[in-house]
Amino acid sequence: MTAATKQVTKTDIDTLSVNTIRTLSLDAVQKANSGHPGLPLGMAPAAYVLWTKFMRHNPKNPKWFNRDRFLLSAGHGSMLIYSLLHLTGYDLSLEDLKNFRQLHSKTPGHPENFMTPGVEITTGPLGQGFANGVGMGIAQKHLKAMFNRKGHNVIDHFIYCICSDGDLMEGVSYESASLAGHLKLDNLIYLYDDNKITIDGSTDIAFTEDVTKRFEAAGWEVSIVEDGNDLKAIEAAIKAAQKSTGKPKLIRIKTIIGFGMPKQGTSKAHSDAPGVDAVKETKRNLGWPENKSFYVPKEVSTHFRQAIKNGAKVEKDWETAVKAYAKEFPELGKQLADTRTNKLPDGWEKALPLFDGVEAKATRAYSGDVINAIAGTVPQLIGGSADLTPSNNTYIKSSADFQADRPANRNIHFGIREHAMGSSMNGMALYGSLIPFGGTFQTFSDYMRPAIRLAALSHIQVLFVFTHDSIGLGEDGPTHQSVEHLAALRAIPNLALIRPCDAHEVREAWRAALNRSDAPTAFALSRQKVALIDRKKFAKADGLHKGAYILAEAEDKSGKKTTPKLIIIATGSEVGLAMEAREKLNAAGIPTRVVSMPCWEFFDEQSPKYRESVLPKAVTARLAIEAGVSLGWSKYVGDAGDTLTVDKFGASAPAEDVFRDYGFTVENVIRKAKKLI
Repeated sequence: MTAATKQVTKTDIDTLSVNTIRTLSLDAVQKANSGHPGLPLGMAPAAYVLWTKFMRHNPKNPKWFNRDRFLLSAGHGSMLIYSLLHLTGYDLSLEDLKNFRQLHSKTPGHPENFMTPGVEITTGPLGQGFANGVGMGIAQKHLKAMFNRKGHNVIDHFIYCICSDGDLMEGVSYESASLAGHLKLDNLIYLYDDNKITIDGSTDIAFTEDVTKRFEAAGWEVSIVEDGNDLKAIEAAIKAAQKSTGKPKLIRIKTIIGFGMPKQGTSKAHSDAPGVDAVKETKRNLGWPENKSFYVPKEVSTHFRQAIKNGAKVEKDWETAVKAYAKEFPELGKQLADTRTNKLPDGWEKALPLFDGVEAKATRAYSGDVINAIAGTVPQLIGGSADLTPSNNTYIKSSADFQADRPANRNIHFGIREHAMGSSMNGMALYGSLIPFGGTFQTFSDYMRPAIRLAALSHIQVLFVFTHDSIGLGEDGPTHQSVEHLAALRAIPNLALIRPCDAHEVREAWRAALNRSDAPTAFALSRQKVALIDRKKFAKADGLHKGAYILAEAEDKSGKKTTPKLIIIATGSEVGLAMEAREKLNAAGIPTRVVSMPCWEFFDEQSPKYRESVLPKAVTARLAIEAGVSLGWSKYVGDAGDTLTVDKFGASAPAEDVFRDYGFTVENVIRKAKKLI
């Protein structure tokens, strides 16, 4: 059956509108000479129904608080959302569509949340948007429980997502779908582009599971639309999904990839520019003017732009309802207003613990102390762990478990699903009004690296609590001992990795992370106890905010401060070792400065003058101590310096034995230091 004989079966304006979405997408891909036309052409009818019949949004205020969220998990089909945003009146011009995939344009190859008004999430790596939506569903459920009262549903909307075969094949979709089903996130309505084609060919070469049974087993409600061009059937399916409660919803929409193209229904229609002749043939099949590019019929523009008027009205009506709500519930009304600003409460830092007279503990334990000290003051803080809550110290003791019937609680059990945890946290942050955190062993950051990278790319405030950060993990051995992960995490642009050395640096690490609203932060925390550092004698821990600082200055044999001959740079649990070695080196006539360097990223942001004051070029004898790989340290120790690091995998034994065997002893530090001098 050809496209010409299977057109959209509705009124002329519907047909015109759907084909406008299709041809705008087609023309943009052809002009860029790259892109993915298949999904936009196949899913245009479903997207049209959703955006004109159901979506509550305001094109003139893309961040309106109570808007429906639309997520394009299949981000390769980005021209679908760009076409919709342009047609409905967002700040995205026809010229922007013509600049698809061009340098510094507002229409990048895959959607980026900070580049394009109306784009909620950054997608492209398949499965991520699917899981982001689960995080958004969690966020909305929590905020609804916090604020809604009888007769006042101030938070009341849906999270819609278009996902593809590729999304459902990725493991993160399995993890997050399972979590969503368990939590009964009935605010999720996902439209599955069931076209049975991927780049390699038909999905049946690798993907033959029963998708319906899979999702039903995970606790989802599944419906099927047999013809992706049947607007009435699509509308009925979405209506039914909205009315249904107790389960997230997946609507399987059977589409033809690249609908109307000469090679529709094949992998050839998935990606790449179709060519001038194929574009003309596609337009003929759709009954479209062949020689008009980026053509938007006037009546189509008028039809779509009703979204501007409708959006202004729904937002105005909502604001009126919020005023009535605030009048009846003044305290909640103020809290809701504050929540909408995404700002931390005034004076929240006063809740941070001082840690005066603290006992020696692991930095993971101090981190748990901070979380519980500030939880009551910072209501935005919500999170949990990937089934390692007691180990990660991530439990908010003043709250209880977030469950389907208890969504007001703040402790989320993500299950043993690190990837879904990371991606869900991204969704929670992108939803707004919450600061999500999630914990696991640092080694397992590998399982969630795509989510960490996207958090950094998306400029969102997500807090990754990585504990058991080195060979100091001990008996669990090299499978669990983090070695290369500090370097791997530092390699991600826009991610701040903080490895604090004591209770005071942990406090400052959390202060920095909560004040860092436009980027993610990762904590590298120890399992083993760390040394107690006398902050009355040595530098205050607020130097952490500059990334590195002089913790202890060099001294001569009489104990008088002097110019250093050697600088020891250390992070985390190894700072205590550096301080022990410094004392003996000073006594031996080698004046030694100890620099605590908890965050490379913060230090690199400082002025040249400050960096020189901490690591003066004149002092070339430098030793870096860190229980991780040496990669990257040459930047700070220079050609004349050295490292005491771990450039092989760990071993299974008590932590103190492993550290000793790997040379993390005062004697070895002194030996290396004397060789440098």
